[in-house]
Amino acid sequence: MAVYGIVATAVIGLAAFFSFQSATAGSDIRSNLTLIAPAGAGGGWDTFMREQQQAMRANGLVNNTQVVNIPGAAGTIGLGQLSTMEGQANTLMVTGAGLVAGVAQLDSAVTHDDVRPIARVVEEYDVVVVPADSPYETIDELVQAWRANPAEVAWTGGGTFDQLVITELALEAGVEPSETTYIPKSGGGESTQALITGTADAATSGYMDVADQIEAGRLKALGMAAPQRLDGVEIPTLTEQGYEVDLANWRAVLAPPGITDEEFAELRTLLEESVATPEWQEAVERNKWTEVYLAGEEFDEFMASEQERIAMLVEEIS
Repeated sequence: MAVYGIVATAVIGLAAFFSFQSATAGSDIRSNLTLIAPAGAGGGWDTFMREQQQAMRANGLVNNTQVVNIPGAAGTIGLGQLSTMEGQANTLMVTGAGLVAGVAQLDSAVTHDDVRPIARVVEEYDVVVVPADSPYETIDELVQAWRANPAEVAWTGGGTFDQLVITELALEAGVEPSETTYIPKSGGGESTQALITGTADAATSGYMDVADQIEAGRLKALGMAAPQRLDGVEIPTLTEQGYEVDLANWRAVLAPPGITDEEFAELRTLLEESVATPEWQEAVERNKWTEVYLAGEEFDEFMASEQERIAMLVEEIS
């Protein structure tokens, strides 16, 4: 079955690759653009790219845009595909903190140095949640039990980034990350189910993945891993409760290697036009994203810093 899974992934990847080739051949950037989400449909990366697609379509920025999903291996399969698309300027891919972590955690042969990062666009934050009937009413109560017996408090999350937030919280709380019980899930829906069924005691998840469950009273929110409270969301931050945890789940856009500087500049201009549209601004508000657009040398410095910071957290997990 493992071999079958590998073969199936390879076949899907090759099919996607040939799809890109046919979609981008012989057309300029404004005629035909492929947007890659290195994950399945419905997740954060997919949502980001589909919102980009809508903004570009609604404002006529590109004649034709298609979103292609390449799931698997924390996004590194998609990154590997992008790295082979030498000179294909009709392609953009979303990346983020989770993919940086995936590269480090899986010791990926392909890194962000093998492609051309364009700009950071938005970021979102995780929230710490427990079941509605949990005995823990505050983050301090949860941390106290966790610190007393790290293995007995079972954590869950819907991706690599969620585990990073748990790791950073563990370090702040004086808990050894490697002693923590962590149950990985494939998304916010599965981690929520683990809480509701009693499989896990606590979770970190992207806020929008669990906002409806919090509002419905099925989950309790104990703290937001954000530098400040989100507009319209009355959940205290972990920082204001004494835990300096504000790891941002940022989203950035990549281009393939081998494109010209002129093509790179055109792609960045297109991205800047897209994020200035009313449709994109509505998407930012709807998804509770925070705009953090950054390009040029400052973005390059940010990427280098994040790769170092996240690699250190990944070391703590192992």
